Amino acid sequence: MQIHLIDGTYELFRAFYAAPPARGPRGNEVGAARVLLRSLFGWLKGAGVTHAAVAFDTVIESFRNELFDGYKTGEGIEPDLWAQFPLAERVTRALGIVTWSMLEFEADDALATFAARAETDPRVERVLVVTPDKDLAQCVRGTRVVGLDRHRKVVLDEAGVEAKFGVLPASIPDYLALVGDTADGIPGVPRWGAKSASALLSRFGSLERIPARAEDWGVKVRGADALAASLEAHRDAAVLYRRLATLRLDVPLPETPDDLALTRADRALLEEVCAELGEEGMLERVQW
Repeated sequence: MQIHLIDGTYELFRAFYAAPPARGPRGNEVGAARVLLRSLFGWLKGAGVTHAAVAFDTVIESFRNELFDGYKTGEGIEPDLWAQFPLAERVTRALGIVTWSMLEFEADDALATFAARAETDPRVERVLVVTPDKDLAQCVRGTRVVGLDRHRKVVLDEAGVEAKFGVLPASIPDYLALVGDTADGIPGVPRWGAKSASALLSRFGSLERIPARAEDWGVKVRGADALAASLEAHRDAAVLYRRLATLRLDVPLPETPDDLALTRADRALLEEVCAELGEEGMLERVQW
């Protein structure tokens, strides 16, 4: 079997900004949830997906906000988008997709946890983490656990991660600690950018192994002395940033790979959701 693990938060954000607003029969904004229903249904049917789960950030804040005040929050999210999160989760459940609603942890943690679990199951041929989010590149393992940007139809295996970021998947948290991640509120280390981070991490692998003195690097990097001084001045912060960027593998998910089988839609919930979205025509199209 192949396991598809879907980043529901990314999918909903993408749907919201890719489609025009739309009001449902009750007068509430449903445009993103409507696009999500159509898009996931079409993809599931056309791609021949047999086992899948989706994770949502039911609340944006997580345990990471207790570690760093600057970490991402729900502040600034469009109200019409925020209001559709519960509806989006009902959409995926109606389609028969195992849906994880994250509160203490983040959606990415759930996907990472199950990807690691499924990798150990000999019956699983491949795990596809369905998102272009660079955080989840750390989950990639060879060609067995890969990333999938389903909209661009791009598969990212371990060689692909190294080609894109200049580092192996295991070094992605270190990479993000150095360069920062504006989407998650991780500021990164001053002066460090993608080229310098990939050059040093491709040689040393982790923050701790990067020597304090630039002359010990053995790598030609522009502004090496300034980079070394900045890293030494912010090394403790960089270690914290890496902790923020490192996905957890201990989310308490009860499912096994078998539980992710797409066997049937929840017809009663599908009727409710389609009525709320004004999408009654989907009832006949969803045949599983």
